[in-house]
Order: sequence, then structure tokens, then C-alpha cells
Amino acid sequence: MHAFFSARELGHAPTRELHNGGWIAHAETPARAESIVAALPAVLPAVDHGLAPLLAVHTPDYLDFLRDAYRLWRNAGRDGDAIPYVWPVVGRRPVTLNRIDALLGRFSFDAATPIAVGTWDAAYWGAQTALTALDAALAGDHAFALCRPPGHHAGADYFGGYCYLNHAAIAARAARAAGRAKVAILDVDYHHGNGTQDIFWDDASVFYASLHADPATDYPFYWGHADEIGGVGAAGTTLNLPLSQRTTIGPYLAALDIALAALRGFAPDMLIVSFGADTFAADPISGFALATADYPTVAARIAELGCPTLIVMEGGYATAELGVNVAAFLSGF
Repeated sequence: MHAFFSARELGHAPTRELHNGGWIAHAETPARAESIVAALPAVLPAVDHGLAPLLAVHTPDYLDFLRDAYRLWRNAGRDGDAIPYVWPVVGRRPVTLNRIDALLGRFSFDAATPIAVGTWDAAYWGAQTALTALDAALAGDHAFALCRPPGHHAGADYFGGYCYLNHAAIAARAARAAGRAKVAILDVDYHHGNGTQDIFWDDASVFYASLHADPATDYPFYWGHADEIGGVGAAGTTLNLPLSQRTTIGPYLAALDIALAALRGFAPDMLIVSFGADTFAADPISGFALATADYPTVAARIAELGCPTLIVMEGGYATAELGVNVAAFLSGF
């Protein structure tokens, strides 16, 4: 199991977020990645694969916006991080607006995901980390991409949920471009990966399966319900398995077995795991009840699929325990 990381991912350091109606210190900090690096025996550097793999997933205007947003924010005389605060509701006509406040709302879906001075560079190198790890997985090895900030909430043209570029989706498209006929993404973060689902909604060559907190009670609310199964021409290649808060390892493994049975039926030749350690019982912003000792069991079940696997880091906010939990999960492979 080779692990990959770029120190440039540490440059993203937002200061605050809007949570439950009030401002709090931002949960997605550089200390998360530092905790993981400290718990791993070695990490290898990421290699720059350029913009082309990102453009296979994200729209050019969105990437231009992410690259320029913080500069535009500061040029407008604003201090601190750029935080969206107004959004067009569904059905509003498209209009061309250039003010940064309008662009933030156009390309986002929440107020919990600031754009800071180092956000673009960190997200870009998070994607390069995923692509570098994918190279190892394509060669037949399991690989771990320590991506930060996380990615699975980011859609083709929007950010949110602490996510800016969808690393798992970028890797999946790159795997398809490298000749893998069927790619599966198994999302085991506490929250539903709405961006990943959106990106592959109509793509029957990529199976998306997710175990996550029931969106009736948990973020992101508007995606991840069990009746969402895929779009035109791809019905049945999206599988959502919502679980109740305080889910323990027994019910979790039962749901995982359902997901794995569906993946076996799809017969992928590449597996990408969006791994979030926010399923941990002590995670400060999540609500499952898994223990550190559960993670090798979860990983071993996934490894039984027997195909090359790329593990992409998503959430996990109990920073002191995060590295140990990630290392425990990787040990299952």
C-alpha cells in the first residue's frame, strides 16, 4: 500500500464557517493531514498531471473561478476568507454577473466552505495526489491518496461541504481514459457524496455506491436518498444506503455487504474508495458510532472485491485520532 501526499495541500487554512446559524472555527484544518502523515510509515510525493484530468470532470468556468476567487475577493476590498452568502433559487434565469459576491453564490451550495488564500493551490495538489496514487493503482497496487481539502461534495461546477475539486471523480475519469472499462466508487464517508453522484448520474460506466447518514436528518439533505438510483441510461448504477445516527458496526457491515454485492454484480476493473473517518464515534460534526478497531474489518470486507483499489481521503474531524483511524483502515488492505 503506497501512500501519496503533497505538502502544498497544507496551504488551505480557512478560519471560520457558518454552522447551525453561528460562526465557529473551521473543522477542516491542516492539522488533519498532519495527523495522518504522522501515523503512516511513509508518504510519497505527488506528481503534477496538469489541468486536463480536472477539465474531464469540472467545467472550465468553474476552474477559472476557483483559481481567481480569492484574488477577486481581496481586489473588492474584502478581508478574511471569501464566504458565499447569497444563492439563486431553482428556476432563476441565468444571468452574467462578474461581482465576486455573485460568483461565490453561483458556484457554491453552502456557507460552510470558505475560499482562503491557499485554497486553489491546495485543492489542485489534492487532485494531483489522487492522480499520482491512481498511477500506482493502475499498475496493480493498492494506493492511498491523502487528499486535502476533501472532494466528494464538489460537483462539476460547484463547491461546498469543505470540498472544491472532486478527487475521486477526477481519478475515476482518468481511470476510464486509461482503459478501465468499468470503475466503481464506494463512498464510506459519514456524509453523502452529492458531487460524485451528480457527476456520474448519467454515466453507466461508473457505479457509485454510498453508505452515509440519512439525509432526512443530516447534511447534505437534498441528495443521498434511497430512491436515487441514476439517470437516463444509467439507472441502477447509483446505490444509496442511508443509515440512522448512532449506527454501530453491526448494522454498518450489513449495509456494506449490500453495497459490495451490488459492486460484484457490476464487476468493476478499478475500485475507488472515498474514505471518510468521520464515521468515528468521537467525530465532532458527525453521528455514527464506529470504533478504531472497526476500521480494519470494514477495509478487509472491501478488499475481498479483489480488484485494484485507490483510496481517496475525504472527511474525518476528530483530529487527534484521525491518523490512527486512517492507519487502521489501511491496515485492512
